[in-house]
Amino acid sequence: MTDVNIRLREWRDSDAPVVLKAFQAPDLRRQAAWPIVTLKDALGWIASWQGVGHAFAVTVDGSGGERVVGNVAVAGIDAHDNGWVSYWVVPEARGRGIAAAATEKAARWAFEERGLFRLELGHRTNNPASCKVATKAGFRPEGIERGKLCYEGVRYDVERHARLATD
Repeated sequence: MTDVNIRLREWRDSDAPVVLKAFQAPDLRRQAAWPIVTLKDALGWIASWQGVGHAFAVTVDGSGGERVVGNVAVAGIDAHDNGWVSYWVVPEARGRGIAAAATEKAARWAFEERGLFRLELGHRTNNPASCKVATKAGFRPEGIERGKLCYEGVRYDVERHARLATD
């Protein structure tokens, strides 16, 4: 998938500057539940994952050691062993297969370690890069959810993808 050595690890408070910088990217600003504009906001974002899901910092080896370049998470776990997957990568690390590799690793973790059976994710239909991540990570398209998201008064269709433990 990628020739970059990626790892998933728990988020640390020391990662807050990366989170703050990441959410300054125009396409990521609206992906958080609240605006991430200070280090305190970024620390809150890291802490917000406690008890609601499993979020992993996506890291790559670089000059000077490990560098955090993104997030992959499995949340919304229900009584039927289903979970919801989300991901993002900082703009300067995109286009190298990192998001797809991290999402595939998170899916394997969810199936093997957490015992889930079905994972779902969705992306706006006007975001072909996210669709590519999903399909490369083994998530099959399942259909369009019309007008599901609304940003700044504009409605967006969402394509749903899923991956089963048996895929």
